Amino acid sequence: MSDIAARLVDIVGNSHVLIGDAIPDDYAHDEELTLPPQQPAYVVKPVTAQEVSQLLTTATERGVPVTARGSGCGLSGAARPRAGGMLISFERMNRVLEVDTANQVAVVEPGVTLTELDSATADSGLGYMVHPGELSSSVGGNVGTNAGGMRAVKYGIARHNVLGLQAVLPTGEIIRTGGKIAKLSTGYDLTQLIVGSEGTLALVTEVIVKLHPRLGHNASVLAPFANFDQVTAAVPKIVASGLAPYIVEYIDNMTMAALVHTQNLELGIPDQVRDSCEAYLLVAVENRTADRLMEDVETAGEMLAELGATDAYILEGSAARKLIEARENAFWAAKAAGADDIIDTVVPRASMPKFLSTARSLAAAAGGAAIGCGHAGDGNVHMAIICKDPAKKKQLMTDIFALAMELGGAISGEHGLGRVKTPYFLQLEDPAKISLMYRIKQSFDPAGILNPDVLLPAQGP
Repeated sequence: MSDIAARLVDIVGNSHVLIGDAIPDDYAHDEELTLPPQQPAYVVKPVTAQEVSQLLTTATERGVPVTARGSGCGLSGAARPRAGGMLISFERMNRVLEVDTANQVAVVEPGVTLTELDSATADSGLGYMVHPGELSSSVGGNVGTNAGGMRAVKYGIARHNVLGLQAVLPTGEIIRTGGKIAKLSTGYDLTQLIVGSEGTLALVTEVIVKLHPRLGHNASVLAPFANFDQVTAAVPKIVASGLAPYIVEYIDNMTMAALVHTQNLELGIPDQVRDSCEAYLLVAVENRTADRLMEDVETAGEMLAELGATDAYILEGSAARKLIEARENAFWAAKAAGADDIIDTVVPRASMPKFLSTARSLAAAAGGAAIGCGHAGDGNVHMAIICKDPAKKKQLMTDIFALAMELGGAISGEHGLGRVKTPYFLQLEDPAKISLMYRIKQSFDPAGILNPDVLLPAQGP
């Protein structure tokens, strides 16, 4: 056993250190489509912040690169370890420490999954409303990528729902940021600096998340549109209507066909309507009472018809739930259909028509296709890129990301940059901003051990 391995065993115990051939293949990758797996030298499973502190101190002293891992369901390669590096898995740090109903917060360890947190808060009538597509994802992963999901149009993304953190710096120092407080105007906001940093600044060992009341009644309206532009034009008006929908999603016809086929959906839409429409808008509303809910559903249906929908289908109970679950599984449908890459650009909501039409034209000109769905309520566009020529695909992705930025958007809305999108970010972003980010990185991580080459190059800009 090497000197480093012996030290890791001293910290967490022999049964919680994996080395060499003992490391299962699952630790070598996340769910990103294009990168080959990469085995780390060590997988370590701490159970306390103090153990994480000792692990990072050891890694800094020995110059060992460190990658953090929650559930491993990320889509950008941020949880893919480095060769010769250490993977710190938070699977044992999976306790819900407190559900504080008076302050409407929960205090959790980073390895807690969204399913586990939802179960722990159910009896309180409150819930954590950040729901990206995979509910096996961990709260720590949500923090690292600033996750969003379909409910972001009403409840916001992780950044809006994380109030405080305990985090360990690469020096081994343990800090606390924020707290059970609704606002903060005291110094730099370190909580928000760490949220979305993809494990490059510090490793989170405790999270204080905001909880919201669970409303007992919900329903969805599915509206097919003959013209794709009508869908995107309808979105701002739906959001501004006062209905406060908690889901506003667009799904193009090819993606819907794939979801219906792979998920065995029965939506009750006639074949002639399905064949003639270009895209769908899914609007979900919720309320405290059934009567008020039905008023909102009727209003939504009337608005959608006025905005050009061919029809409006009310989905309740299992039908609504199955469609939403299928939409959350759209990534797996795209993967099964042979997608060559996945992007999650975000643009101002009003710019979605121009972005989508131009992106599809760029893909067609490259001999490929850009299909998908997205969180229309907040301008987050999810596309499956089909382009078999690697050089053409790289240029197509560059052109689409440049288009999003030109329209006032960004490369990623919720998946993060990881190892895959970072090169595009470095090519397209303002060099002054990259230089500033690198100086921040150096302040947190002077030895450069935390997730090198994610967000920033290991050697600096």
